[in-house]
Amino acid sequence: MITREIQLTAQITGTPTLDHFTVAKTEVDGEVLVRTDQIGLAATYLELMRADCTIPVPAWQPGQRVGVAAIGTVVRSDSPELKVGDLVQSMTGWSEYSAGTAGSYLKLDRELFADPGYYLGQGPTAYYGMAEVAAVGEGDVVFVSGAAGGVGSLAGQIAKCRGAARVIGSAGSPAKVDYLVNELGYDAAFDYHDGSTADRLRELAPEGISVFFDVVGGEQYHGALQAARPGARFALCGSLSSQLGDAVQRFPQPDRAAAEARGVELLPFSCHHTPDQIVAWREHFSSWLGEGRFVYPQTVVEGGIEDVSQAFLSLLHGSYRGNVSVRLS
Repeated sequence: MITREIQLTAQITGTPTLDHFTVAKTEVDGEVLVRTDQIGLAATYLELMRADCTIPVPAWQPGQRVGVAAIGTVVRSDSPELKVGDLVQSMTGWSEYSAGTAGSYLKLDRELFADPGYYLGQGPTAYYGMAEVAAVGEGDVVFVSGAAGGVGSLAGQIAKCRGAARVIGSAGSPAKVDYLVNELGYDAAFDYHDGSTADRLRELAPEGISVFFDVVGGEQYHGALQAARPGARFALCGSLSSQLGDAVQRFPQPDRAAAEARGVELLPFSCHHTPDQIVAWREHFSSWLGEGRFVYPQTVVEGGIEDVSQAFLSLLHGSYRGNVSVRLS
């Protein structure tokens, strides 16, 4: 079958533009044929498009399909494991159709969540980092940077569900600050453009923070360090503040000497998840949703395959809130 997909025209060395992507026709064939219904987007994909990619997996090459997580519907199957109409998840990326062995697709329960797009969220990263790495629990005072994004919007809620006494978030606009407090249940939030992070945290958490979940790095990391209690745990997930620089700028080394002087434990972690971590997230997520304790923050962009590249660039520029996906019309 001939399908359309998004391919990389050239590896990215600076700021990504639409010129880095093209819509191409290609043939797909396999034991199972799947129509893509929804495509997940994440800022981390940018690293896999770079010529100096530092993630220890193969970077995408020019002429290669890009993207990772997608959900779709089986439209043809020669396997007893999947039947026509089944909802499946795959890592087939930005294409209208995909094909492969039945084992390359994960069958999903259509009844588990109100919207199939919930499967595309960045919950495993947020849950693993907050629950397992930072081990947040009763009485913790938590600060989440980039709290309106796909990971941060989930991480703060996970902390609340696990008994944190106070959860504070940072975001890039007054509207996002209101969103964190009034819709996602953050106890307090601030616009990181309004003064130093250290000053805002001293105001909102005068007793100091005990957990920091960081997806931004830069000034917010240093501000959190100044506002940390002795023994605070810093779960380091990313450095979005420098994502458009070269490799050294994109992954600055945290100030370990300053952290040790304050008794802060630095806990960087990988976003490559095991099946057990994914199952743990989905079990807790579905339970919290059912209890009315959790809101799933998402932005769904409606469009065709040709609109996916622009949606990805808009994500990188902070145009959306929560977990972002494109639902193919």
